[in-house]
Amino acid sequence: MANPISFKPQPVDPHLELEQRLARAPRKHAEALLVVYDILEAAHENGTLDAVHGLVFARDKIAGRLAEYAGTPEGKAALLNLLELGKVLASLDPEVLAPLVDSMQKTTGEHRQEKTPPSTWQLFRRATSEDGRRGLSFLTLFLTNLGRSLKR
Repeated sequence: MANPISFKPQPVDPHLELEQRLARAPRKHAEALLVVYDILEAAHENGTLDAVHGLVFARDKIAGRLAEYAGTPEGKAALLNLLELGKVLASLDPEVLAPLVDSMQKTTGEHRQEKTPPSTWQLFRRATSEDGRRGLSFLTLFLTNLGRSLKR
């Protein structure tokens, strides 16, 4: 008759594998760790870490106040408005919005360079140019749709 082989498994330390991975990490991820250290240093220097620290330790108080505010009619309206604004922002095409932002920046620069307000004739010439009419068309369409939505 065969004799049974005795088998006694080695005890497994779950932390041993983690310690081994941690020991290999600086060598394997040296460049990434240096970037993380740089980010931490910059966050410390400009006060971001202090702000995050304050948020973490005041989270209960902040959450309590937000919950109180959300229970008020004004808070509910603000949250609903934020959701609607989020839908509007999500519906904007970035390819359409980028030229709009560029034109706003260009317009701001041109406006700052004007020493005196333009004359009525200069305003008329701007408004009757092809680009001016295109802009006025957009604005009047927007105002028409806004007025239509206010009627409801």
